[in-house]
Amino acid sequence: MSQITAAITAVGSYLPEHVLTNAMLEEMVDTNDEWITSRTGIKERRILKDPNLGTSYLAIKAAESLLQKKKLDPKEIDAVIVATATPDMMVASTAAYVASAIGATEAFSFDLQAACSGFLYGMSTAAAYIASGMYRKVLLIGADKMSSIIDYQDRATCIIFGDGAGAVLFEPNQDGVGYQDAYLRSDGVGRDFLRIEAGGSLLPTSQKTLDNKQHYVYQDGKTVFKFAVSNMADAAARIMERNALTNDTVHWLVPHQANNRIIDATAQRMGVTENKVMRNIERCGNTTSATLPLLLADYEDQLHTGDRLVFAAFGGGFTWGAIYLTWAYDTKNELK
Repeated sequence: MSQITAAITAVGSYLPEHVLTNAMLEEMVDTNDEWITSRTGIKERRILKDPNLGTSYLAIKAAESLLQKKKLDPKEIDAVIVATATPDMMVASTAAYVASAIGATEAFSFDLQAACSGFLYGMSTAAAYIASGMYRKVLLIGADKMSSIIDYQDRATCIIFGDGAGAVLFEPNQDGVGYQDAYLRSDGVGRDFLRIEAGGSLLPTSQKTLDNKQHYVYQDGKTVFKFAVSNMADAAARIMERNALTNDTVHWLVPHQANNRIIDATAQRMGVTENKVMRNIERCGNTTSATLPLLLADYEDQLHTGDRLVFAAFGGGFTWGAIYLTWAYDTKNELK
């Protein structure tokens, strides 16, 4: 019997309708389009404006997009994993709510929090469930309503982040395509440089923390950039070396969309040419847990069976890593 690999067999996505442009940010903080574009590559980002909707809404929409495209009965799903840094609420699992909302009544579910590396870690988790033989359909969703934790008077963070969600379905494959290898790492030194200081068990919510704006994302940009460039590029290069991959054999780099300069550094370290680098940062910004699946959704019609993809991400914690996966289907054939 051939070995089981975990393959991505469907992709779904959702972006809110409201667009926040650099020009609009110029009216809110001391910044301008040239400054934002030159440092990040971002021109606009999507925002979920409705104050009564949270991350679960984005996740549900992305999942429904996948289910419709795949023509999949949600009752066939065995597990739902929601990678997110912005759950609807503390304690109550966002994934449990999402699973019930989409009709995945036979599935177990849980949230996964690794900041911007959440989806990458989720891929490894979902693939392990499939490879074990215990489960046949694992739905992995990356979703974040970053606008809910951003101070729009802080130009260091408000220019970067957007809202969105993406979803993929992992299923068993016996032809050798799918998840191949992972290099995942973390370092607790990062908690001082990228965090929300208050609202957790270490510093519970109080009037003082609210007055001090300690419930918004804080980022030491220079330090985070330095760590991200070094570690994300290193992880991707290690995956390449470990699997004897080269620019000639890699079809796509799927990099976390935090900053164009970090993406460029990763591609250069790998020796991958620009035409093989997926990007949507210009119109989506950094959607945290959603960046990788949103890239797959944007480039899905360019992917073919057997294509070699290298995923790379870096996030708060610090967390980072890379995954090597081969694509399992030709979208044009799937849609016939």
